[in-house]
Amino acid sequence: MTQRRPRPRTLDELLAEGASVPTEGWDFSWFEGRATEARPSWGYATTVAGRLGAVDGPVLDVQTGGGEVLAFALSRASGRPPLVVATEGWPPNVSKAAALLRTRGATVVASAEDAPLPFTDGSFALVTSRHPVRPHWREIARVLRPGGTYLAQHVGPDSAYEVVEHFLGPQPAERRHARHPDRERKDAEAAGLEIVELRAERLRMEFFDIAAVVHFLRKVIWMVPGFTVEAYRPRLRELHERIEAEGSFVAHSSRHLVQARRPGGPRG
Repeated sequence: MTQRRPRPRTLDELLAEGASVPTEGWDFSWFEGRATEARPSWGYATTVAGRLGAVDGPVLDVQTGGGEVLAFALSRASGRPPLVVATEGWPPNVSKAAALLRTRGATVVASAEDAPLPFTDGSFALVTSRHPVRPHWREIARVLRPGGTYLAQHVGPDSAYEVVEHFLGPQPAERRHARHPDRERKDAEAAGLEIVELRAERLRMEFFDIAAVVHFLRKVIWMVPGFTVEAYRPRLRELHERIEAEGSFVAHSSRHLVQARRPGGPRG
């Protein structure tokens, strides 16, 4: 486990620190020493790197965030696809991803996460995505060429719900299980895709101070919609006191690896 670094001790200092850290991109290095999360056994970024080195055709990364994961995969791929494009909908991330991925020969297209993908049918041999807000299966199937592959890591059901329910109380089953891999399998198949692989794991998370919780909720905004320190200060104080007494707050993330294929043609 990562050793905790020295940190401010008062509630006000911790809340102010957690509220001030920039949230752009998917770089989680600020959490070093303040929170931990176990990683899935399949190693998503290295899996993508292997596929990038072998794919014979254009590649699309959907909801790329700040482009960090795609940049990592491209830097370790044994070969370079003929074209690499990424989409992102949040303006600060669009700028961040464009600057980073330009150095890797990739192009970023601004596109809202709930909008149709701005590409013609059958454009890509490989579509990737890490933690999309929701997978738009029909759009994914549409832009894949016959034989093309969708390779992604999704957030699964009940992910970090110890955190969510501390702030929002018990949640309905429909919300808790909305990301269930069995449901996603059915949705992917209904869009015309074949599921090649579907693996799920539940992973330990640990928060060592309330600043880490604040930053997490500001960064992963769909966990507690509309979260602000001011609105949730009583619940933050309660959780701060619990962390101070017990040393940490434990939650569990849920992840699944998805590989799906559009039927027909050579494999992408």
